[in-house]
Amino acid sequence: MAQDTVIQVERVSKKFCRQQKKSMVYGTRDILRNMAGLSSHSDLLRPLEFWAVDDVSFEVKKGETFGLIGPNGSGKTTVLKMLNGIFWPDKGRIVVRGKLGALIAAGAGFHPDLTGRENIFLNGAILGMNRFELNKKFDSIVEFSGFQEFLDTPVKHYSSGMYVRLGFAIAIHCDLDIFLVDEALAVGDMNFQKKCIERIKVLKSQGTTILFVSHSIQQMQEVCDRSIFLHKGEVRAYGQTDDVIKEYVEFVDIRQR
Repeated sequence: MAQDTVIQVERVSKKFCRQQKKSMVYGTRDILRNMAGLSSHSDLLRPLEFWAVDDVSFEVKKGETFGLIGPNGSGKTTVLKMLNGIFWPDKGRIVVRGKLGALIAAGAGFHPDLTGRENIFLNGAILGMNRFELNKKFDSIVEFSGFQEFLDTPVKHYSSGMYVRLGFAIAIHCDLDIFLVDEALAVGDMNFQKKCIERIKVLKSQGTTILFVSHSIQQMQEVCDRSIFLHKGEVRAYGQTDDVIKEYVEFVDIRQR
């Protein structure tokens, strides 16, 4: 692993089960086998299982903005969740160097019955900020979100776009080495999307490494140095963003014929 590499994904695969009841049976069986010191054979598929991510490899350099693109269900979010430690890979290895934070799901880490003000402190703490940092950055977070008049409203009354605005505002005020963004900007209005892209550019100029998932080709071209194109969990293209997007556009055109 090179010194300037902060993320290395080596032949990583992750499987899921199509049926919840069967998934619970498999999960219980795997835990019991592991407790007994036996292998759960996580590298093998069982009935109703499928590879959501299949033999994916890539690396991300320090200060790079790296894009993940592909149709819905291609494995992009699963990759980010493995990087963030939400899932463990069934095969392969992931190495992450540095403090990592993520904006993967709108409102993740928010308590619906708490106000926007209270959730700033709750979510900020989850992302690793202490009380002193949060007090210092509070006004800036509120200003970026534009939520001054809704600050004392329970977030269960927020729209999905409002969730993302507040979540993004909190996340970008953390002192992170690596920032994961998963299609969150898609539900924001155009002005807020533009504001977020400009902020991502600032973070990039400060040396923050960013993994950026989006269906917007324009956004990918604007901020990403290199990218990877996933389809059905497999790598279809990997390299400079313009080249990867070209492969993706050709793939979409062929499927639409």
